[in-house]
Amino acid sequence: MANIFDLTGRVAVITGCSTGLGVQMAKALANQGCDIVAIARRQNLLDEVCADIEKTYGVKTLAVKLDITDTDAVNAAVDEIIAKMGRIDILVNNAGTGAVAPAEDITDEQFQNEIDIDLFGSFRMARAIAKKAMIPAKFGRVINIASMYGLVGNKVAPASPYHAAKGGVVNLTRALASEWGKYNITVNSICPGYFYSPLTKETLDSEFFQANARTMIPLERYGNDGELDTAVCFLASPATTYVTGVNLPVDGGYTCM
Repeated sequence: MANIFDLTGRVAVITGCSTGLGVQMAKALANQGCDIVAIARRQNLLDEVCADIEKTYGVKTLAVKLDITDTDAVNAAVDEIIAKMGRIDILVNNAGTGAVAPAEDITDEQFQNEIDIDLFGSFRMARAIAKKAMIPAKFGRVINIASMYGLVGNKVAPASPYHAAKGGVVNLTRALASEWGKYNITVNSICPGYFYSPLTKETLDSEFFQANARTMIPLERYGNDGELDTAVCFLASPATTYVTGVNLPVDGGYTCM
């Protein structure tokens, strides 16, 4: 193949695609010719993202406002996507949140919200898309965005609900890969390290956290814009037919120590 990452004709659904890493990964896939379905809760931002992607990459887009904690809404959105786009080949489960507080002060509501969005929300999307699109087609690429915090603990940013939810995503990835392999569906996750986003900017800009990064990350820096692109394109690509159940850290080496 001239381009082993060519995704022309494929349709990718990306959740949490109104800002930050979701938009970056959507653009990376669009750059390989993939049509994009952008999902988030803010319609105005979705419309801007889709307009930019269409203008820049010349692919087809669809903006879908959706709360992934609502099962009925998820099922209806997947039906809409299939009706308008004809297929769903790739799912990037990127939507998430993050409660930061000492474990002893975390409320039931904070913990439940984290699980409902990061873990259950990812499952809702994967379940609906697999059942309605990927299993009938006998093809699919599910890419869950977990976290290096789903692989290890940490002492500097207490976030036990986030660790629990992302740890769940890591093992959900293995479970779905095991079940859906017979349908030619691969399920993998990316475990990012410290990247700037609207949720992380204030924390990452602090002097304390920057000093910690130099100590704890072998590459001694945060991730840059675009440094998740190769991972998402790799896991979505037609060259990755024999890779499934993998949780891939993209963390500057944080989890190797």
